[in-house]
Amino acid sequence: MSPTPKQPVTDDSIKVRQVSHYQFTWIAGDAGKRGTWTLQLVLDAGAWEEVLTIEADDADNLQDLLSTAHTVFYDVSRQTLMFGTTKVGHQ
Repeated sequence: MSPTPKQPVTDDSIKVRQVSHYQFTWIAGDAGKRGTWTLQLVLDAGAWEEVLTIEADDADNLQDLLSTAHTVFYDVSRQTLMFGTTKVGHQ
C-alpha cells in the first residue's frame, strides 16, 4: 500500500519549476522618467507563468545567465532563479 499524501498534489502545490522560455519587456515611463523592465518566465512548458519587475542592471545580468545556462529552475514561493545543476563531485 502506498502512502497517502497529506494534501493532494495540485498545480499550485508545485513550488520549483523549470524555465522553458523567457521574455524581457521594457515599458516606457512618463517623459523624463525611467522605463520599467519586466521578465516573463514560462515554466514547465507553459504550465505556469511568472512576471517579475526588475531593474535595468538585473535585466542585463539575467539575460547573460539565461542565454548561457543549460537548465534554469524557478522557485515560485521564494521568487528565486536557480541556474544549472552540477553533479556532486564535479565542477
